[in-house]
Amino acid sequence: MARYLSFTGSADWLYRNFFAYSGLRSVTTDLHDGGTIMHCWVPKSHKSSKPNLVLVHGFGANAMWQYGEILRHLTPRFNVYVPDLLFFGGSTTRRRERSEAFQARCVMRLMEARGVERMSVVGISYGGFVGYSMAAQFPAAVEKVVLCCTGVCLEEKDLREGLFEVSDVEEVASILMPQTPEKLKKLMEFAFVRPPVKVVPSCFLSDYINVFCHDHVEQKRELIQALIKDRKIPKIPKIEQPTLIIWGEHDKIFPVELGHRLKRHIGDNARLVMIKNAGHAVNVEKPKQFAKHLKSFLVGKSISHSSHQHKPLFWGSP
Repeated sequence: MARYLSFTGSADWLYRNFFAYSGLRSVTTDLHDGGTIMHCWVPKSHKSSKPNLVLVHGFGANAMWQYGEILRHLTPRFNVYVPDLLFFGGSTTRRRERSEAFQARCVMRLMEARGVERMSVVGISYGGFVGYSMAAQFPAAVEKVVLCCTGVCLEEKDLREGLFEVSDVEEVASILMPQTPEKLKKLMEFAFVRPPVKVVPSCFLSDYINVFCHDHVEQKRELIQALIKDRKIPKIPKIEQPTLIIWGEHDKIFPVELGHRLKRHIGDNARLVMIKNAGHAVNVEKPKQFAKHLKSFLVGKSISHSSHQHKPLFWGSP
């Protein structure tokens, strides 16, 4: 109960009520693979007339905090599914895999358990790595892809060569998993064009850290390490689905160069949209513009790829 006596816990409770009001319910699914549990917000009533949409979050609190601002724009048009990735929110595993490919397989197993065979995917930051991997591994199941401020085309050498404002994985981890108010302020300065650090009291920052930043710290550090280690563009598969890439023009976490790299890597099936006066947290800073681009792209006519028609929708095991 302590969580709900705090400002952060109260905000989390409000998000839960908003998600329920928006027609979603909270479910937990055992993937029966030796210890993987996935939490997800799913439609209370799945409508076959609506397309399916999976919203994949990045590093941060949980999925609700990253998609709460745009949910109302999407639930009228889509069957919306909002999973917590492993080691975030209510999702955990006893398995040792830490790659985004494993996260992707777990999300797809979750969707299979919910009876969802075809879907579009939106991924923010780390969630974009997972969404991209879903599209690459399951081309028959994933119809369209939206990647927001996600450094899929980063390489391990970029850290050493100065593309980022940080130079090693440990510093990245200390910022993405802040354990002190000072580190959380630094994360906000990286993520926002106009960071609210001057108006947020340190007691609120400490409260947020106590609620969200002390769980699974080592496992999350391993997720970051697995993401970066030996990463090279030639090893990254190309996806063929229609893809929208959204970027904040002042992103300090994943510089805009990575957006242009991603567009070049995917090729003609991708379109890059740059949102002005926004940083890495473009979904929070510019929710109306973000939602407008999502709806415009996702409600358009899908492009089918005949080479995928006879491939199984789900394969392999996480």
